[in-house]
Amino acid sequence: MTERVPLVVIGAGPAGLSAAAEATAAGVETLLLDEQAVPGGQIYRAVGRANPDRRTILGADYADGAGLLPVLKSSQLDYRPGASVWQVTPEREVFYTVAGKATAVRAARMVLATGAMERPMPFPGWTLPGVMSAGAAQILLKSSGLVPDGEVVLAGSGPLLFLIANQILNAGGRIAGLVETTPRGNLARALPYLPGLLRLPAYLGKGLALLARLRRAKVPYFRGARDLTAHGGTQVEALRFTAGGRTHELPCQILLLHQGVAPNVQITRALGLTHDWDAVPRCWRPRLDAWGGTELEGIAVAGDGGGILGAAASAHQGRLAGLQAACRLGKLNEAERDARTGAHRRALSAQRAARPFLDRLYRPAGAFLDPPGETIVCRCEEVTAAQIRGFVGLGCLGPNQAKAFGRAGMGPCQGRLCGLTVSEIMARTRGVGVQDVGAYRVRPPIKPVTLAELAAMDEDDG
Repeated sequence: MTERVPLVVIGAGPAGLSAAAEATAAGVETLLLDEQAVPGGQIYRAVGRANPDRRTILGADYADGAGLLPVLKSSQLDYRPGASVWQVTPEREVFYTVAGKATAVRAARMVLATGAMERPMPFPGWTLPGVMSAGAAQILLKSSGLVPDGEVVLAGSGPLLFLIANQILNAGGRIAGLVETTPRGNLARALPYLPGLLRLPAYLGKGLALLARLRRAKVPYFRGARDLTAHGGTQVEALRFTAGGRTHELPCQILLLHQGVAPNVQITRALGLTHDWDAVPRCWRPRLDAWGGTELEGIAVAGDGGGILGAAASAHQGRLAGLQAACRLGKLNEAERDARTGAHRRALSAQRAARPFLDRLYRPAGAFLDPPGETIVCRCEEVTAAQIRGFVGLGCLGPNQAKAFGRAGMGPCQGRLCGLTVSEIMARTRGVGVQDVGAYRVRPPIKPVTLAELAAMDEDDG
């Protein structure tokens, strides 16, 4: 029989753990599903098993994530790691696979806490071996203590780039250069929103401290870089770029890329929820109410999956979603729920006030939204930017039609990596907004699932 639970939370990062904490504290039996083997999400990955040295390397903000883990001991919580969710229905059915067996569960309420994904940063040579996302390097450092071997170059834009550079230095790695691609005009556009950022003075102080640490380590730092090209034979050997009116070439064995993050909207899109295009950070986000609720009854979104605000804000959003779920399930009345929300809403207000400055300062450079010529955009199917523009010339109006024209978005990642770029290229080629072009439709299975896993489902699981 299909298992039935009062509440299912998908994702064990700061939002999911916080939602589960509030719900279980109110007496709600909660099922927590997470794709990773250990809790924490990306920002707090493996914090529960990190030794003191690793916590020091990764910083105090990372170590603070341990404070979210006590919920895992709650008798009201059923925590299932290694659970790959591949379908969610509007009726709050969740289909997932653990250890090769697919299972179905139906929930009275649901909180989606699926977090964010790194934005793709396509440019010539970005598919060479040795080129990887900065977030992937951070995963290896957090989960296994692995430090990149050889000369490392970091390139891109956004606060995470500077954090990861510091973490690599703390772990004993060698950084040959940090190449920032933030367009010079972004700061002028962001400055009117500086008062909002000043509501979080600690955030600004941390950023300045990261920069100071890089200066003390004498890391070569290039601002306003453009015309990036990675060179190499069997693997990356150098990054060539223009900065300060000169062409530079930095030899490297590892090239780490980061161009900000975007909400992971695979599940919310598969559910057919309304999504709005946010033209400043260049991403889609689901339309939510003040509690994270969606237009589907009983389904809420918490954390960066609903719009990028960061780990601290995600935890507060998770607590609001957990309290609302407990209220709707009859474990709290509205007065009790509201009495517990004040501090979380005040903290969220400050976090939201800082975003307009950060979103404008680190708005992605156009060259990575609309990459040149033969740059591969869809890595799974090896479709180039020039081919996608060619599709438009043949009458292709949007990314879903592009699948038929040249299989873009039809590989194993199902458009997770190339989707934003394909939409941007098509919109710019047509001379319309991304909202007019749209995004890939997402259909189940959201993640690959084998016939053997389906066959292992109980007969009555549907």
